[in-house]
Parts: sequence; C-alpha cells; structure tokens
Amino acid sequence: MHALPHDHTGARIKRLRQERHLTQRALSDLSQVPYSTLTKTEQGVLPASPHVIASLARAMRVEVASITGQPYLTELRADELDVLIRPIRESLDVYDLGADPDIAPRAQQLLHDDAQELLVIVRAGDIKRAAGQVAGLIQEVTTAAHTADTTESWLLLASTYRTAYDVAAKLGFGDLAAIALSRMDWAAQRGSDAVVGGMYRYMRALTYLRDGQYRTGERLVTLGLSTLEQADAGRERDVVTGQLHLGAAVMAGRAQDKSRADVHLDQAAEIASITGEAADVHWLSFGPTNVAVHRVSVAAELDQYEDAARVGRSIAMPRGWPASRRSHHHAELARAQMWTGDLDAAFANLLAARKAAPQQARHHATVRETYSGLEAAKRQLPDSFLSYGSWLGA
Repeated sequence: MHALPHDHTGARIKRLRQERHLTQRALSDLSQVPYSTLTKTEQGVLPASPHVIASLARAMRVEVASITGQPYLTELRADELDVLIRPIRESLDVYDLGADPDIAPRAQQLLHDDAQELLVIVRAGDIKRAAGQVAGLIQEVTTAAHTADTTESWLLLASTYRTAYDVAAKLGFGDLAAIALSRMDWAAQRGSDAVVGGMYRYMRALTYLRDGQYRTGERLVTLGLSTLEQADAGRERDVVTGQLHLGAAVMAGRAQDKSRADVHLDQAAEIASITGEAADVHWLSFGPTNVAVHRVSVAAELDQYEDAARVGRSIAMPRGWPASRRSHHHAELARAQMWTGDLDAAFANLLAARKAAPQQARHHATVRETYSGLEAAKRQLPDSFLSYGSWLGA
C-alpha cells in the first residue's frame, strides 16, 4: 500500500494537469520534463525532484506549494503548530503603527538576549517553541524600536522578523515567510546595516529558489553581493558573502547549470578557508562544513547522485553544528542514496534527520518525497519504516 494513496505529489500533479485540460505529453512538452519521468511521478513510482516540481509548476502556472502540498496542515494541527501561525501574522501587521501604548518594553539588553535565544532555538530544531515565543517578542521589540529609534533597536527588530521568517519557511508558509522578509528589510533599512541588507537578499533569493524562479533569485544574489560591498571589511561581511555564494550555487544547480554552480562553490570555499567554521556569525552556519554540505545539495540537484552520496558520506560535522543543518543534510543525503539504490542507507539517514531535528524533519518536503520513493521501491519494509510513515502523517 502506498504511504500517501490519495494525495501524494504525483496525484497532485495529475489533478492539476487535468484541471488545466493538459495531456501528459502536452505537459511534458511545456515543462521539458521527460515523458517517462512525468508518467512515473504521477503514478507514485518515481519521487519528484525539486527541479521537476519547479518545472511542472512553471508550466502549469501554479505555486510549487500547490504541488508539494505544503504546508502540511493535518500534521501542523496534530503538533498544535497551526494555532501559532495567526499570532505571528498579526505581529507582522503592526510594524508601522508606532509604539503600542499598552506595551512597556523591557531593557534593550534583555530583548537582545531573547532574540538571540530564539535564533539558537530555531537552529536546534525546536520550531514549536520558537513559533510560540516570536510573536510576543516582535510586538515588544516593535514598540521598543519606535520608542528608542536607534540603530541597535531597529536591527534587533530585524532579527525578530528573521526568526519569524525561519519559522514560516520551515513550516511551509511561503506567503508568511515573504511578509516576514519584507519587514526584515524595512527594519534593516532603518538600522542602516549593509550586512543585514545582504542577508535579507540571500533569504529572499531562497524564497525564489523554492518557487523555481531561478533568474529572479540570481538577480537577488547579485544585488546582495553588491550591497555587501558597502559594509566594513571583516569576518562578518565575509561570512554573509560566502553564504550568498552557497545559495547561488544551489540555485544554479537546480537550473541545471553545473559550471556556474561550481564557480559559486569554489568562491564560497575560498572564503571559508579564511573564515573557518563560523556557525555563530549571524547563525548562518557558514564554513568549510557548510560548503561541503552544499556540494552534496548541488550534485543532487544536477542528478549526480553517486557523487552526492560519495561526498555526503565523507562529511564529518563538527561538534555543536546546528541540529537544523544536520537534519537538512541527512535529508539531502538520503535523497541521493535512494536514487543510487542504497535504500537501507537512505532510510538510515531519514532516521538521522528525524533524530537531529524531529519537528523540522516532519515538515520537510525532501524527507517526505524520499520516504515516498523508498516506499514505492516495492521491497519488504521493516516495521520501523512503516512507523516512520505513520509519524510523518502517512
């Protein structure tokens, strides 16, 4: 029995195609997705790669989320996360109303400490805790920023908006993530910080990456690099510059442009050789390890799964590396191993992704697609595999 019999990705693709009165051949021609890939994906025999999903979404003029099924509302309700989204939306809506007379903000240092703690909590994979705290902090810091009107207070507000973006993006609320980013840019401009401005453009580029709009994403990367040239030279600027190159590398990989992806990876590697591991600089996890992890992602995007699996197996993540990044890497490695036929190793990495950051893994599109692909491999599945599907909400 298929784990997602009624609403797996292939079924959604078929439904959307039929709503647009397209034959499989017509959609294949429009999207440039091979006919055999499309038919097997619709049947649930073949998991859909991000490149295939983005290509089909563009061809049918729908959002990527319409195909992936994100956000996974049933699971969000089960985890009691859905009720936390509305307060975040409301906190983002009051950005320009000035100080709230009913809020007496605490001292700047206490607010700063709370904002930093939320960034750490997200990277530890505790999305529910972050989602439950960020709305109240945004409202308090909004009043503090309007009252003090200092560089520090505006940049602190930008940090809280960034956490709202992190939460929304990880839970699959793309529209809310976009709003949080626009608020982050609004606050960063008032704080006049070029590094934060570069980070904003990096994160905005990722939203276009997820939507399959690579050209716009690349333009944002270019703009981000230009913005960073206005910042003071130093490790902070280097880290954000390197992270922009990593984002651009994945974008190029998903656009099937290997040469451009390699250029960005090499530039990021050169910067990482200077910065070293810098996981705590703006909590971007930049450094040699993140460059290696992105080489796995890029190889997988280019359908070079053997290379992705080989590089992925050789990565030793440093002690204290953020759980959210470890979980994401295990999910990417599992996808590559599934495509190479190493199904046991793929499932082991799905388990590792869940162990590192269970809340993130449960709502991670790559985890779900890889599970679906393993389940469709027509093999005897252990009880632990089936229970994993139950945990995902299958």
